[in-house]
Amino acid sequence: MSPLITPGDLAALPAASVLDVRWALGGPPGIESYRQGHVPGAVFCDLEADLAAPAGPEGRHPLPEAGRFQAAMRRLGVSGSRPVVVYDDAGAMSAARAWWTLRYFGHPDVRVLDGGLRAWTAEGRSVSDETPEVPPGDFTARPGGMPVLDAAAAAELAADGILLDARAAERYRGEVEPIDPVAGHIPGAVSAPTTENVDPSGRFHRPHFLRERFNTLGAVPGMAVGTYCGSGVTAAHQVLALQVAGIPAALYVGSWSHWVADPSRPVATG
Repeated sequence: MSPLITPGDLAALPAASVLDVRWALGGPPGIESYRQGHVPGAVFCDLEADLAAPAGPEGRHPLPEAGRFQAAMRRLGVSGSRPVVVYDDAGAMSAARAWWTLRYFGHPDVRVLDGGLRAWTAEGRSVSDETPEVPPGDFTARPGGMPVLDAAAAAELAADGILLDARAAERYRGEVEPIDPVAGHIPGAVSAPTTENVDPSGRFHRPHFLRERFNTLGAVPGMAVGTYCGSGVTAAHQVLALQVAGIPAALYVGSWSHWVADPSRPVATG
């Protein structure tokens, strides 16, 4: 089953939990956009509060503890027996984090609205400014549903497999670093900006296009593949794009913000 869903298929999908995961690094808060208009029946999922633990030594967006994540999803009406559809308005850059986290904690049926809210409204579909009251869900969080990397495994993969850096190319090269204290990339990692996974409308490129893209970067059959970004958000988008292409990949959740927290870890530029 594809991890993506079209607006038409979402409209016809019965009894799905729909999560609005709009978020932007540095704001404004996504809840403000949600209140102005969202897919009817959708509830707002806060990336910072619901999909990540507080920032610290493990990075800027470490994984939430299972019990905390379970409580958040139940509050949003998520149940293990009901499909979940997630969306944003930025090419799935934050919705993918919800998709990945739900899959990591064991939800069997999570899909991303391809093209997000823009695709929904482009088809003339209505939006709502009403916040629905949803009954609590019964989702049970079971960690381990998606492969993850720690710093040591990421370094090993950069040397012996393919480790894709999902950030902008200039951050990979170390020319700029607007967020983290050190610029550069994990030695051996390959630059693969997530922005190249989607077209100008915010929809994912076709599977064959993505497969060719990742094959060209070295992610070929039989090769172990992992990805990271600044804090594990856009790298989840990379895992999603790789899955669309039929390529399994592991996520370094702590990503660059965790890597540079230890000054003994090497840094490459250029």
